[in-house]
Amino acid sequence: MNKRFPIAALMLSASPFVLLGQAHAQAQDSGAPVAAAQAADATTDEIQKVVIVSTGSRGAQRTMVDTPVPVDVLSARELTKTGQTTLDKSMQFRVPSFNTVQTPVNDATSLLDPYEIRNMGPSRVLILINGKRKNMSSLVYTQTSPGRGESGSDISAIPADAIKRIEVLRDGASAQYGSDAIAGVVNIILKDSAEGGSVTARTGITHESDGGMGSVSLNQGFALGGDRGFFNYTIDASRVNLASRSGVVSAEGEAGDFGAPLAEVQAFLSKYPDARNVNGSPKTKAYKGLFNTRYELGDGVSIYANGAYVNKKINSFANYRTPYWRPTDYGLLHPAGSPYEGYQPTFDGTLDDYNLTGGAKMDLAGWAADFSLTYGGNEQKYDVRNSVNRSMGAASPTQFYAGGVKFEHFVFNGDISKQLTDTVNFYAGTELRHEKFVVKAGDQASWQGTGADSFAGNHPDNSFPSSRSNYGVYGGATWDISKDLLIDGTGRWEKYTDFGSAFVWKASTRYKASEKITLRGSVSKGFRAPSLAQIYTQKAQYSFVAGGGIQVSGLVNNVSAAAAALEVPKLKAEKSDNITLGLGLKPDDNTSVTLDYYNIKVKDRIVLGKEIGPKCAPNDAVCFAGSKLDQELAKAGIVSVSFFINAITSRTEGLDYVLSRKNIPLAEGKLTLNLSGNYTHKNERDGAVNNPKLVADAGQSVMDATQEALMFTSRPKFKTILGADWDYKKLNLSVNNTVFGPTRFRQAGLDSNLETKFKSKNVTDFALNYNLMPNLTVSFNVNNVFNTTPEWEFRALNAEGQKIIDNPNLRMIQRNLITFNGRYDMVTYDGSHFSQLGRTYAASVNYRF
Repeated sequence: MNKRFPIAALMLSASPFVLLGQAHAQAQDSGAPVAAAQAADATTDEIQKVVIVSTGSRGAQRTMVDTPVPVDVLSARELTKTGQTTLDKSMQFRVPSFNTVQTPVNDATSLLDPYEIRNMGPSRVLILINGKRKNMSSLVYTQTSPGRGESGSDISAIPADAIKRIEVLRDGASAQYGSDAIAGVVNIILKDSAEGGSVTARTGITHESDGGMGSVSLNQGFALGGDRGFFNYTIDASRVNLASRSGVVSAEGEAGDFGAPLAEVQAFLSKYPDARNVNGSPKTKAYKGLFNTRYELGDGVSIYANGAYVNKKINSFANYRTPYWRPTDYGLLHPAGSPYEGYQPTFDGTLDDYNLTGGAKMDLAGWAADFSLTYGGNEQKYDVRNSVNRSMGAASPTQFYAGGVKFEHFVFNGDISKQLTDTVNFYAGTELRHEKFVVKAGDQASWQGTGADSFAGNHPDNSFPSSRSNYGVYGGATWDISKDLLIDGTGRWEKYTDFGSAFVWKASTRYKASEKITLRGSVSKGFRAPSLAQIYTQKAQYSFVAGGGIQVSGLVNNVSAAAAALEVPKLKAEKSDNITLGLGLKPDDNTSVTLDYYNIKVKDRIVLGKEIGPKCAPNDAVCFAGSKLDQELAKAGIVSVSFFINAITSRTEGLDYVLSRKNIPLAEGKLTLNLSGNYTHKNERDGAVNNPKLVADAGQSVMDATQEALMFTSRPKFKTILGADWDYKKLNLSVNNTVFGPTRFRQAGLDSNLETKFKSKNVTDFALNYNLMPNLTVSFNVNNVFNTTPEWEFRALNAEGQKIIDNPNLRMIQRNLITFNGRYDMVTYDGSHFSQLGRTYAASVNYRF
């Protein structure tokens, strides 16, 4: 039984199909001695033959060389070497097709940053833990930022020190795994050591001396019944302090937006140039626990279980309410006798994310069988403090419970497979899933009237439970037609209680043209069911309106009377067509090259549309009488309305590439060089927008330039990772360069003749690991060595746009419109392609026992 030497996590860099993580994988888990890794290099060829991956096919597991689909593998050490504080941020700097960034507006989004593979949104990435579906987050992103209208699983909730490796399938896999796997699958494999363990302490800070972090984690494994099983657990506690990068605020822009005398605004800003605003990353505290266990009962029967729980608390800030924006706090927030200088509402979020899986594997009359039951959930609670409900005046409380959301699911899986002949492996299975989504009402003061200033609570009318069930069956086979040619085919049928059924399929193949050249490809049809959050979320939303400050809009769900009145159709499943073609080259044992082309078409893609406003001018009674849209908005008491809808067909096309050269002699050590990247050739809407008739009749659309930019061009056009990793005796040094390609935005309020382009930037990271003793390793990271920050510029779309750019006054007006008068000067209100925090320092000590 493998105890402390995880063979499957070893020499993955030798595989022509693996993203190498910018350094060769090491022999141990987190903090492995360099000497042990160098010794492991000597057995690369032998180990290569038994390295297996469990993601990408439901049939028998295969070596990395034999898999017909592109799978990236990251060892535990590669994740911890990044010096990042969460798993999603670690993957950002190791997997070129994986993108995530902290949004500049920190309310509920602070609990979970949106992430995606191949610029397809978090809803189209399926997360597995040890091959079993992880629960979704209860949060759906509603801010005007990347990821709008999407929801995904909370991978930041998983402690990195509990992970043995991560397998990232860069291919559609709905036929194998069901809904959500349109862009790919992330399978998190947990540690399974049966002895020993480690304690790791980490600390860090930004170059501005804010954002300080600290964490302590413990991982330990025990043998069960001698060598019949193991129990491995991890506990982790961490804290990250607030970091802010607010800009200098424009007095002229403020005076124009709020109708305040310029002199009054200038007097306040002379004292507080940033208008006392706070934006960047919030204060976060998290406590995490996870276990993984397996026990052999005998006669080919084993039982297993794994579970995780995380409690996360965040403290973030809304935009500061200046005295010329909010002329009074009714004497509730500032000390009596002191001058009134405005107030800053805070948003406090609490997240509980949990999952538990138990199952058994056995031999049933020659069939390998696996039966399991999974329960998981995600619950979020929201509190607003240091604020008022302005409609209540002096009777308002200053703290509000704004309600929350909760998602949970139960999943039963039954999977069987059998080697029917020497060349044919058959597999089949079933999945039954029940999901429940609950919106919880806030206290009355949080929602009545105008609601809590900055974040209105959930109204009881919008707060209710919803649920659904689905049943799926799949079957398929792999056929080794020859030692060089493999084909794999899978079909799947699923039935949902709320929208119907779907049948999808996938066919893939791999051909070894020679020992040095491998070809592979796949074609598939997939689907994604609308999430319960997308179907049932309904609330008042505070949003920044360019030139108008913060206004209240309404989000109506697709089964409400309001949606019916607006003629909004009920949501249906997205459908996808995926094509992948790959080439692998292995000139020698130390060199590998892979190229993978992908083409993804998504029909009936679900979007959270733009806010639809009135058709008529104010006080135009004749127009109002003939506009059903205006009448419905007036009836709801909101300035605009948005909703989820199957609005478009999209097309995404691009190329992934990986090049590696290892075991290069250098100064009595060994050097590994890696180049990997993702290039998006096409990411765009294909065809017309499907607008509700009422909206179309009013001359409006749920999609505009802002929405299309957020969906298609707000992530890097390309991302390239170039790394060097040098092992010398007890020392390991690595330098990693991540080039974030350009992104383009069309922020709300921006002149239609302009766009905003974030420039390509290179972020250089440095890591040092040194073994003070065989069981003690110290690490030091400087991330973003050269303090690179996002930088944007206006680009003219035509001659009229160029006139604006050439006129300093007109250009400043546009700048104020998209940065809230300079508050979000570095990243604009919609966000950027990488973090605005700049250089950070981190250090850790890892003790193994």
